Amino acid sequence: MKETSLKKQFLYGARAGIPVVLGYIPVGIAYAVMARQAGFSIIETCMMSLLVYAGAAEMMAVGMYAQGASIIAMILTTFILNLRHIIMSTCVFNRMKSTRLGFRLLSAFGVTDEAFAIYTTVPEKQGTPAFFLGLILVTYSSWNIGSLIGALASDFLPPLVTASLGIALYAMFIGLLMPGIRGNIRLGILVIFTAVINTVLSQFIPSSWALIASTLICAAIGVFFVDLKDEEGGNEH
Repeated sequence: MKETSLKKQFLYGARAGIPVVLGYIPVGIAYAVMARQAGFSIIETCMMSLLVYAGAAEMMAVGMYAQGASIIAMILTTFILNLRHIIMSTCVFNRMKSTRLGFRLLSAFGVTDEAFAIYTTVPEKQGTPAFFLGLILVTYSSWNIGSLIGALASDFLPPLVTASLGIALYAMFIGLLMPGIRGNIRLGILVIFTAVINTVLSQFIPSSWALIASTLICAAIGVFFVDLKDEEGGNEH
Protein backbone atom coordinates (compact mmCIF):
# COMPACT_ATOMS: atom_id res chain seq x y z
CA MET A 1 0.00 0.00 0.00
CA LYS A 2 2.82 2.37 0.86
CA GLU A 3 4.52 1.75 -2.52
CA THR A 4 1.22 2.44 -4.30
CA SER A 5 0.81 5.69 -2.38
CA LEU A 6 4.37 6.80 -3.22
CA LYS A 7 3.75 5.99 -6.88
CA LYS A 8 0.58 8.10 -6.89
CA GLN A 9 2.40 11.01 -5.25
CA PHE A 10 5.21 10.72 -7.78
CA LEU A 11 2.80 10.69 -10.73
CA TYR A 12 0.88 13.61 -9.25
CA GLY A 13 4.09 15.62 -9.10
CA ALA A 14 4.99 14.62 -12.66
CA ARG A 15 1.58 15.78 -13.91
CA ALA A 16 1.96 19.07 -12.04
CA GLY A 17 5.20 19.71 -13.93
CA ILE A 18 3.73 19.22 -17.42
CA PRO A 19 2.74 22.91 -17.91
CA VAL A 20 6.37 23.90 -17.17
CA VAL A 21 7.50 21.71 -20.06
CA LEU A 22 5.76 24.07 -22.50
CA GLY A 23 8.05 26.87 -21.34
CA TYR A 24 11.26 24.97 -20.65
CA ILE A 25 11.70 23.29 -24.03
CA PRO A 26 11.56 26.47 -26.19
CA VAL A 27 13.73 28.45 -23.73
CA GLY A 28 16.13 25.50 -23.55
CA ILE A 29 16.37 25.59 -27.34
CA ALA A 30 17.07 29.33 -27.21
CA TYR A 31 19.81 28.81 -24.61
CA ALA A 32 21.46 26.10 -26.69
CA VAL A 33 21.43 28.24 -29.83
CA MET A 34 23.06 31.09 -27.88
CA ALA A 35 25.66 28.69 -26.49
CA ARG A 36 26.51 27.33 -29.92
CA GLN A 37 26.79 30.85 -31.32
CA ALA A 38 29.15 31.70 -28.44
CA GLY A 39 31.46 28.85 -29.50
CA PHE A 40 30.32 26.00 -27.24
CA SER A 41 30.37 22.49 -28.68
CA ILE A 42 27.26 20.32 -28.63
CA ILE A 43 28.64 18.31 -25.68
CA GLU A 44 29.60 21.44 -23.73
CA THR A 45 26.19 22.97 -24.34
CA CYS A 46 24.34 19.90 -23.11
CA MET A 47 26.68 19.24 -20.17
CA MET A 48 26.08 22.76 -18.89
CA SER A 49 22.35 22.04 -18.70
CA LEU A 50 22.92 18.63 -17.14
CA LEU A 51 25.30 19.88 -14.44
CA VAL A 52 24.19 23.47 -13.82
CA TYR A 53 20.43 23.39 -14.50
CA ALA A 54 19.76 27.10 -14.03
CA GLY A 55 18.24 28.61 -17.14
CA ALA A 56 18.81 32.30 -16.45
CA ALA A 57 22.34 31.66 -15.16
CA GLU A 58 23.21 29.49 -18.15
CA MET A 59 22.02 32.12 -20.61
CA MET A 60 23.80 34.85 -18.69
CA ALA A 61 27.04 32.84 -18.63
CA VAL A 62 27.08 32.07 -22.36
CA GLY A 63 26.18 35.68 -23.13
CA MET A 64 29.09 36.94 -21.02
CA TYR A 65 31.40 34.34 -22.55
CA ALA A 66 30.48 35.58 -26.02
CA GLN A 67 31.41 39.11 -24.92
CA GLY A 68 34.81 37.95 -23.70
CA ALA A 69 34.13 38.20 -19.95
CA SER A 70 36.58 36.58 -17.55
CA ILE A 71 35.82 33.34 -15.72
CA ILE A 72 35.79 35.16 -12.37
CA ALA A 73 33.26 37.70 -13.66
CA MET A 74 30.99 34.93 -14.96
CA ILE A 75 31.18 33.02 -11.66
CA LEU A 76 30.41 36.09 -9.56
CA THR A 77 27.54 37.19 -11.79
CA THR A 78 25.84 33.80 -11.86
CA PHE A 79 26.41 33.43 -8.11
CA ILE A 80 24.64 36.74 -7.43
CA LEU A 81 21.87 35.86 -9.86
CA ASN A 82 21.27 32.53 -8.13
CA LEU A 83 21.34 33.77 -4.53
CA ARG A 84 17.54 33.49 -4.49
CA HIS A 85 17.94 29.69 -4.69
CA ILE A 86 19.27 29.66 -1.12
CA ILE A 87 15.95 31.00 0.15
CA MET A 88 13.89 28.77 -2.11
CA SER A 89 15.85 25.65 -1.14
CA THR A 90 15.42 26.50 2.54
CA CYS A 91 11.65 26.64 2.08
CA VAL A 92 11.69 23.29 0.29
CA PHE A 93 13.88 21.80 3.04
CA ASN A 94 11.38 23.04 5.62
CA ARG A 95 8.65 20.98 3.96
CA MET A 96 10.86 17.88 4.05
CA LYS A 97 11.85 17.94 7.73
CA SER A 98 11.37 14.20 8.18
CA THR A 99 13.24 13.31 4.96
CA ARG A 100 16.84 12.14 4.91
CA LEU A 101 19.45 14.86 4.48
CA GLY A 102 20.87 13.19 1.37
CA PHE A 103 17.55 13.37 -0.45
CA ARG A 104 17.02 16.99 0.59
CA LEU A 105 20.45 17.96 -0.73
CA LEU A 106 19.67 16.20 -4.01
CA SER A 107 16.32 17.98 -4.16
CA ALA A 108 18.05 21.36 -3.86
CA PHE A 109 19.61 20.73 -7.26
CA GLY A 110 16.15 20.55 -8.80
CA VAL A 111 14.82 23.77 -7.26
CA THR A 112 13.96 26.32 -9.94
CA ASP A 113 11.57 29.27 -9.84
CA GLU A 114 8.80 27.23 -11.46
CA ALA A 115 9.33 24.06 -9.42
CA PHE A 116 9.47 26.12 -6.24
CA ALA A 117 6.22 27.92 -7.10
CA ILE A 118 4.38 24.66 -7.78
CA TYR A 119 5.74 22.75 -4.79
CA THR A 120 5.14 25.47 -2.20
CA THR A 121 1.59 26.22 -3.35
CA VAL A 122 0.19 22.71 -3.21
CA PRO A 123 -1.37 21.65 0.12
CA GLU A 124 1.27 20.47 2.57
CA LYS A 125 -0.29 17.02 2.68
CA GLN A 126 0.28 16.65 -1.07
CA GLY A 127 3.72 18.29 -1.12
CA THR A 128 5.59 15.10 -0.30
CA PRO A 129 9.16 14.19 -1.30
CA ALA A 130 7.74 11.77 -3.88
CA PHE A 131 5.66 14.60 -5.37
CA PHE A 132 8.74 16.82 -5.62
CA LEU A 133 10.78 14.02 -7.18
CA GLY A 134 8.18 13.55 -9.90
CA LEU A 135 7.99 17.29 -10.44
CA ILE A 136 11.73 17.88 -10.86
CA LEU A 137 12.20 14.76 -12.98
CA VAL A 138 9.76 16.16 -15.56
CA THR A 139 11.07 19.74 -15.44
CA TYR A 140 14.75 18.75 -15.44
CA SER A 141 14.21 16.35 -18.34
CA SER A 142 12.33 18.93 -20.41
CA TRP A 143 15.04 21.57 -19.96
CA ASN A 144 17.71 19.13 -21.09
CA ILE A 145 15.61 17.93 -24.02
CA GLY A 146 15.22 21.54 -25.13
CA SER A 147 18.97 22.08 -24.79
CA LEU A 148 19.70 18.98 -26.85
CA ILE A 149 17.27 19.97 -29.60
CA GLY A 150 18.72 23.48 -29.76
CA ALA A 151 22.31 22.21 -29.79
CA LEU A 152 21.62 19.79 -32.64
CA ALA A 153 19.40 22.14 -34.66
CA SER A 154 21.50 25.30 -34.31
CA ASP A 155 23.55 24.47 -37.42
CA PHE A 156 20.43 24.03 -39.53
CA LEU A 157 18.22 26.91 -38.38
CA PRO A 158 17.95 29.95 -40.68
CA PRO A 159 20.08 32.94 -39.54
CA LEU A 160 16.95 35.02 -38.98
CA VAL A 161 15.56 32.46 -36.53
CA THR A 162 18.80 32.06 -34.57
CA ALA A 163 19.23 35.83 -34.35
CA SER A 164 15.69 36.29 -33.04
CA LEU A 165 16.26 33.72 -30.29
CA GLY A 166 18.79 36.10 -28.73
CA ILE A 167 15.89 38.03 -27.23
CA ALA A 168 15.06 35.00 -25.05
CA LEU A 169 17.64 36.12 -22.46
CA TYR A 170 15.91 39.45 -21.97
CA ALA A 171 12.48 37.83 -21.97
CA MET A 172 13.57 35.41 -19.23
CA PHE A 173 14.87 38.18 -16.98
CA ILE A 174 11.70 40.21 -17.51
CA GLY A 175 9.72 37.12 -16.52
CA LEU A 176 11.75 36.82 -13.31
CA LEU A 177 11.34 40.50 -12.46
CA MET A 178 7.66 41.15 -13.19
CA PRO A 179 6.10 39.13 -10.32
CA GLY A 180 8.19 41.05 -7.80
CA ILE A 181 7.75 44.47 -9.40
CA ARG A 182 3.98 44.19 -9.69
CA GLY A 183 2.41 45.99 -6.74
CA ASN A 184 5.74 47.37 -5.48
CA ILE A 185 6.58 50.76 -7.03
CA ARG A 186 9.83 51.14 -5.08
CA LEU A 187 11.15 47.84 -6.38
CA GLY A 188 10.33 48.92 -9.92
CA ILE A 189 12.21 52.19 -9.41
CA LEU A 190 15.19 50.25 -8.02
CA VAL A 191 15.27 48.01 -11.11
CA ILE A 192 15.32 51.05 -13.41
CA PHE A 193 18.01 52.68 -11.27
CA THR A 194 20.10 49.50 -11.49
CA ALA A 195 19.87 49.59 -15.29
CA VAL A 196 20.96 53.24 -15.31
CA ILE A 197 23.92 52.56 -12.99
CA ASN A 198 24.95 49.59 -15.12
CA THR A 199 24.83 51.71 -18.29
CA VAL A 200 26.96 54.46 -16.73
CA LEU A 201 29.54 52.07 -15.26
CA SER A 202 29.82 50.25 -18.60
CA GLN A 203 31.34 53.40 -20.05
CA PHE A 204 34.30 53.15 -17.67
CA ILE A 205 34.78 49.45 -16.85
CA PRO A 206 34.13 46.14 -18.70
CA SER A 207 30.40 45.42 -19.02
CA SER A 208 30.65 42.17 -17.05
CA TRP A 209 32.15 43.94 -14.02
CA ALA A 210 29.70 46.82 -14.46
CA LEU A 211 26.87 44.32 -14.12
CA ILE A 212 28.31 42.88 -10.92
CA ALA A 213 29.00 46.31 -9.41
CA SER A 214 25.59 47.77 -10.27
CA THR A 215 23.83 44.69 -8.88
CA LEU A 216 25.70 44.82 -5.58
CA ILE A 217 25.35 48.60 -5.19
CA CYS A 218 21.63 48.62 -5.87
CA ALA A 219 21.02 45.51 -3.77
CA ALA A 220 22.57 47.36 -0.83
CA ILE A 221 20.37 50.38 -1.56
CA GLY A 222 17.33 48.12 -1.82
CA VAL A 223 17.78 46.90 1.76
CA PHE A 224 16.85 50.39 2.96
CA PHE A 225 14.77 51.64 0.03
CA VAL A 226 12.41 48.75 -0.81
CA ASP A 227 9.57 48.03 1.61
CA LEU A 228 8.31 44.48 1.19
CA LYS A 229 5.13 45.42 3.08
CA ASP A 230 4.08 47.40 0.01
CA GLU A 231 4.22 44.24 -2.05
CA GLU A 232 2.35 42.21 0.53
CA GLY A 233 -0.32 44.86 0.75
CA GLY A 234 -0.65 44.99 -3.02
CA ASN A 235 -1.07 41.24 -3.24
CA GLU A 236 -3.98 41.29 -0.82
CA HIS A 237 -6.24 43.02 -3.35
